Amino acid sequence: MSAQLLLVDDEPGLREAVKEYLQESGFSVQVASNASEAWELMQQNTPDLVISDIMMPQVDGYQFLKQLRDDQRFQALPVIFLTAKGMTGDRIQGYQAGVDAYLPKPFDPDELIAIVENLLSRRAAQVPAVGEDSENMDIAKLAHEIGKLKDLLSPRTTISQSPPPFKIDLTPREQSVLNLVAQGLMNKEIARRLETSVRNVEKYVSRLFSKTGTNSRTELVRFALEHGLAQ
Repeated sequence: MSAQLLLVDDEPGLREAVKEYLQESGFSVQVASNASEAWELMQQNTPDLVISDIMMPQVDGYQFLKQLRDDQRFQALPVIFLTAKGMTGDRIQGYQAGVDAYLPKPFDPDELIAIVENLLSRRAAQVPAVGEDSENMDIAKLAHEIGKLKDLLSPRTTISQSPPPFKIDLTPREQSVLNLVAQGLMNKEIARRLETSVRNVEKYVSRLFSKTGTNSRTELVRFALEHGLAQ
């Protein structure tokens, strides 16, 4: 049985294009044009994963995510933010709100599929646990992640106060690519900025994945933010 996805976006053209691509990749997809409609659909059928835009009228993505996380039924539900907002502060706000992945527009559809499959695989590998101890562990883990990201935003944070657990040696070109990835730019835009080919950018991104032990741009950005690598 294919995974059930819920796509929430107020742009009809993009919504239908993403829906079609997801369906072609083997997923079952329900769509909603706003958060209220999505919430009603979730009362009837709980999806395996939610993909939501942030910039929506009335109830935005952050408010919708809070509504999900405040409901015990949806606290562990994987959520991806698919949005035109790509600044570092916006991404950190998303992670603090409890989003699992953040993909700025324009995006590569194959990357979205990879993130969806990765999150679904992780969820399937988790052993369902019921009880106060497991719930407290989940809350503690989330609080720890939020705390680390908040420290990065603090102007008082210094290298001496919070040294990285290990050093990663990046070449000047790798550092430039990482900085632009952290700004939400895709490979074509990075290639134009650095006056190089898309193929070269792909090689640098692949090296960054290898050096940081990450598997997607979202994980790479989170890693860079947590370790102060992005400038």
